[in-house]
Amino acid sequence: MGEVRLTSAATDRGAEQAPGRNKNDSGQEAGRGRSGRGSRRSRRGAAFAVWYLRAVTFVNFLSAVWVSLGQDLREHNTADFYTPYLLTAGFASGLFSLLLAVTMGRRKRAAWILNLVLGGVLLLAFAVSAFTGYYPPFREHAQNWVSLVLTAAFVGALLLGRHEFYAKGDRSNPKLAVAVAAVGLLLTSLVAALLVGATNTDPDAADAPFLARWRYGVMRLITLAPDDRAYNAITTPGWVDVFINVMSMMLLLAVLFAAFRSRRAVDPITEEDEERLRALLAKQGDRDSLGYFALRREKSVIWSPSGKAAVTYRVVGGVSLASGDPIGDPEAWPGAIEPWLAEAREHGWVPAVNGASEEAGQIYARHGLDALELGDEAIVETAEFTLEGRAMRTVRQAFNRVKRAGYTVRIRRHADIPAEEMDELVRRADDWRDGATERGFSMALGRLGDPADGQCVMLECTDGNGDLRALLSFVPWGSKGLSLDLMRRDRDSENGLMEFMVIELLERSKEIGVTQVSLNFAMFRSVFERGSKLGAGPVLRMWRSLLSFFSRWWQIESLYRANAKYRPIWEPRFMLFEKSSDLLRIGIAAGRAEGFLEAPGLPKWLHRRHLETHR
Repeated sequence: MGEVRLTSAATDRGAEQAPGRNKNDSGQEAGRGRSGRGSRRSRRGAAFAVWYLRAVTFVNFLSAVWVSLGQDLREHNTADFYTPYLLTAGFASGLFSLLLAVTMGRRKRAAWILNLVLGGVLLLAFAVSAFTGYYPPFREHAQNWVSLVLTAAFVGALLLGRHEFYAKGDRSNPKLAVAVAAVGLLLTSLVAALLVGATNTDPDAADAPFLARWRYGVMRLITLAPDDRAYNAITTPGWVDVFINVMSMMLLLAVLFAAFRSRRAVDPITEEDEERLRALLAKQGDRDSLGYFALRREKSVIWSPSGKAAVTYRVVGGVSLASGDPIGDPEAWPGAIEPWLAEAREHGWVPAVNGASEEAGQIYARHGLDALELGDEAIVETAEFTLEGRAMRTVRQAFNRVKRAGYTVRIRRHADIPAEEMDELVRRADDWRDGATERGFSMALGRLGDPADGQCVMLECTDGNGDLRALLSFVPWGSKGLSLDLMRRDRDSENGLMEFMVIELLERSKEIGVTQVSLNFAMFRSVFERGSKLGAGPVLRMWRSLLSFFSRWWQIESLYRANAKYRPIWEPRFMLFEKSSDLLRIGIAAGRAEGFLEAPGLPKWLHRRHLETHR
């Protein structure tokens, strides 16, 4: 496994503009001024500002563990000594400068404004001290002049690179930051007052009223060391002051996070968007087995200027996560990809694509995205599938065993199922769901039973007594294909029931006019396949062992084995990204979107069932 760069010839038709487009319609041309592609001096200024903050972060963290260095730096913050912008030494200041470095690296406009204001104020103080004679001792120390030069260089770099910091935050950020600061300061100051009262060892502690203790806590929160002479009846252990200062730093980081957070709320797919997407799928739906999943209604959509292509995506944790290939004509794909990337840059989102095909990856690569192979999709051509032969002996025996047990399968389009029966099927599917979270994003529709999905196919498996024991639902893949959406079964049913149902579908596919079926996605399939062969290297074997270990919880290897028994055609799928440093963040966002990871939020019992949400 490794990073794969997808390339293609420059003369490929996908690089051409869609008919009727012009430069003003192109997201790349229109967004060029806001995409970090200004003048060379502007880019260098922005780069210097970001790297300065990274260097300050490193020194601050280093001084937190290197005691003598930290003492020397803190000495330059007292008396007649000064340090450059943000170089104050210590872990807390390191966290502060790290947050600013990260947000500046994401081109956040709010972070640029904050740095310019703070850096400008400090530079003004240095300049007044150095050139007006207002504070003569400033000139006596050479390091103060170094601080002046470095701070001036940083502020100058901010001004020079001002056009490179274009990413907008959410409109509610200022109000949210003020609310977090006000509520946070009130709560932390009350905690500090109670803690001071409980640990006050001063002989005159009884003379310190609650208001004095609260005021002491507030001053500890907003300064590192308040004037102890103003609080004669308060004496606290050192760890109390440290704890209050830690609360202060956490509150500051929370305020900055609220002020710099990316825009989260996006416009979901409208009814008009859904109709247009369905029209594109009717024309071009045969190209991608995951195309129908673009109709998930929590996604947003960006259209090409010609309306012949679209990218659907969802913003999760500051990642603009698209899935599968763009919808529509491949010649128009660039017209949708460019405005999607431009929007991501405008809001400071990290662009990524989960589950793209190789064809789409080649076109995305022209727009600066790299590829990482995630695994393979199992596709079965129904005309070529057979249970005959020695290789299918185990599968054939399992199929016959379930059939002899009296199980039968009913295959119907969703549109042919009466509403009362569909409601019962949805209820049973919810009862059999593994966990409270409805999983899926790139390869699941997430709304079983919606009347708009009448062309989906339902498989209902009943036992010898006529009781429903399992369900499979497939979405359309063009006019003659199906793509697996949902698998649910009663835990007390016969083993091998899902395999029995899939084989029934493959053997009876002519009844519903199906020629190809896309089954489960096998993540890292090539690792399991090559890692078990003779001559596999130590790195590949170690990687396979690691994945096998995690398969105990995430069924990575079992999904591969379950698909391999049908002897499918394996089609690779890719994760596309701009920077390798964003892969961890993208992976977390993808895990949250797919339902494998959960962010803190409302209790699960407050969430409505998926049927109520999507109908």
